[in-house]
Amino acid sequence: MSDISTLPERAGVGFKPAHFRDILAAEQPIGFFEVHAENYMGAGGPPHAQLAALRERYALSIHGVGLSIGSMQPLDRDHLNRLKALCDRYAPESFSEHLAWSSHGGVYFNDLLPLPYTRQTLMRVVEHIDDVQTTLGRSMLLENPSTYLHLAESTIPEVEFLAEVSRRTGCGLLLDINNVFVSAKNHGTQPLSYLDAFPLDRVREIHLGGHNEESDDAGTSLLIDSHGSPVAGAVWTLYAHVIACLGPVATLIEWDNDVPDWPTLRAEAIAAEDILAGAARASAA
Repeated sequence: MSDISTLPERAGVGFKPAHFRDILAAEQPIGFFEVHAENYMGAGGPPHAQLAALRERYALSIHGVGLSIGSMQPLDRDHLNRLKALCDRYAPESFSEHLAWSSHGGVYFNDLLPLPYTRQTLMRVVEHIDDVQTTLGRSMLLENPSTYLHLAESTIPEVEFLAEVSRRTGCGLLLDINNVFVSAKNHGTQPLSYLDAFPLDRVREIHLGGHNEESDDAGTSLLIDSHGSPVAGAVWTLYAHVIACLGPVATLIEWDNDVPDWPTLRAEAIAAEDILAGAARASAA
């Protein structure tokens, strides 16, 4: 089985076809690009032509959104086989998925839904990750979710749940710092406490993205993990704290909605690169 991740310890961005010409026009200050697996499960066409050209020049991370690893039902074998074919085709430096469920009874939902953290769900998630890693012939990364409510059935803190899944399966962890911030603010907890308890030794990639502030039916402020705006200042602060503790690690800027022009997205990546470079200098001193 291949290593958990061999992404460069640099900043990357999610690839958007609208940026393709700008990206190939000159060498970019980007360590890697990430794509959603489900957008490339067809046989060919422009998506694959663009991805192949990108792959010749940059490291690649494939990020799944449809495996439904947290579901109590068996994994979709057809979906998993298509994912294997994609990973075999492009040999990405990293593959990751979410601690969530998104399908039931053959119906796929356009959401990454939360699951209760119990011994039963722990065993099921471990079983699913073992299945994914065996099928793909590679280790994967598991991402912490953004959540908007507490499930009464949960008996295991989220950080402990993720740490135990990683310990039992050997998978790495993808730490989404915006998800940590969103969840903490929604639940009235402290994001820094969550991060300080997180098993940073298992982290192989970090995600940074934007969020929106809305109100629920009772008028209470609610943060939404929207990926449609710049990374918030508070999230940059948390990121700098994690990098100071962990050292440089592959870091992705996620921007999936209201996608800006290439210079704007590249500037977000350069901001992350500056923090990573500072940590590298500090460790070398």
